[in-house]
Amino acid sequence: MKRAIHLSNRLMQRYLPDPFVFVIILTLVVFLLGMGVTGSTPVAMVQYWGEGFWNLLSFSMQMVLVLVTGFVLASSPFFKKMLSALASKPKSPGQAIVFVTLVSLLASWVNWGFGLVIGALFAKELAKQVGSVDYRLLIASAYSGFIVWHGGLAGSIPLTIATPDHFSQDIIGIISTNETIFSVFNLAIVASLFIVLPILNHRMMPSKDERVLIDRSILEEGRDYQAASVEKSELTPADRLENSKILAMITGVLGLAFLVYYFASNGFQLNLNIVNFGFLFLGILFHGTPKAFIESVKEAVSGASGIIIQFPFYAGIMGMMVASGFAQEMSSWFVNISNEFTFPFFAFISAGIVNFFVPSGGGQWAVQAPIMLEAAKELGVSIPKTAMAVAWGDAWTNMIQPFWALPALAIAGLKAKDIMGFCLIVLIVSGIFISLGLLFL
Repeated sequence: MKRAIHLSNRLMQRYLPDPFVFVIILTLVVFLLGMGVTGSTPVAMVQYWGEGFWNLLSFSMQMVLVLVTGFVLASSPFFKKMLSALASKPKSPGQAIVFVTLVSLLASWVNWGFGLVIGALFAKELAKQVGSVDYRLLIASAYSGFIVWHGGLAGSIPLTIATPDHFSQDIIGIISTNETIFSVFNLAIVASLFIVLPILNHRMMPSKDERVLIDRSILEEGRDYQAASVEKSELTPADRLENSKILAMITGVLGLAFLVYYFASNGFQLNLNIVNFGFLFLGILFHGTPKAFIESVKEAVSGASGIIIQFPFYAGIMGMMVASGFAQEMSSWFVNISNEFTFPFFAFISAGIVNFFVPSGGGQWAVQAPIMLEAAKELGVSIPKTAMAVAWGDAWTNMIQPFWALPALAIAGLKAKDIMGFCLIVLIVSGIFISLGLLFL
């Protein structure tokens, strides 16, 4: 184990570039593969790239809101106090690693943006209170919990196919989350990862002389959005509105009232919009005033900068992959070597590969759904399991796709190559358990 971790860390430190450089390299790779595999001309590939560049703007906004609303909720005074109290429980580096993994797993299962932020913030709080813990592994453990997000409440593929008028409704209809997120096979995979990942991360702890520690004074810079108060006599009418707890409470309660109405009318049916809506208004309530809420939003948006600038590039990559037929060729190759038993496994593997080029659950589903769904129907394979196999493939290779680690890395103050060596080990081990769940459950 120690040798594998040392080799993995060394490889990532030497060869993994900045995520923005990574997406540029992926663009060039797909450009060349599109010509080589499909016979498309250079002019055609440039056309596909440019025409696809802005095709994910709506979905990008949803993803940014997932991150922003998750960050805002996680940075509210209520959750900060909760994290500080939790961080006081572990008394050793090993306990800290296990704790942060479990917290990240649970939070990511609820909401991916929430999990990324809560995991990173909790890791920083642990680093303040627990001495001699390897900071790289602590942040990697926080990020490792992200692997369960697509099997959780905010999974974009299961929520997409549960939403009326989704693009593949004419093929499969509307698939309830009871058949995907809350299915026996999916819950079993999630449960296995809740057991395996804390143990694995604990086993990856470097020896004392190899640990990379963080100066605790660097971590004592947290902001309190409600600490800066102004004397009441100095408040203008505008200031009073901005600092009004009553206004925040009315707004938050109004949002929660709609949630009650929504769930009463539709049952416990989740989709991206309703998840964002809930986190947004809970964030307003927990921050207490409009001003405190907006200050938190400002900080959250800075963490989304990488997503904002890189998503168009990934949309361009997706445009090349789809329009040239390269994605379909890749997916079809896996379909052709599958049978009724192995199809979920190969759907999972193919989705993991496609995720390198299209790291977006919804965007990836748009690419692979037409092929995977038709193949599943032809082979007699469960449609919900097929959808979740693609979802798990998308989540799986995020462990070594630096795109989604950007928010956590921004909070932690680390680079992607600092944690990806540990994440590579997580990728290998988790892939075994996910595959077994898809094949035998």
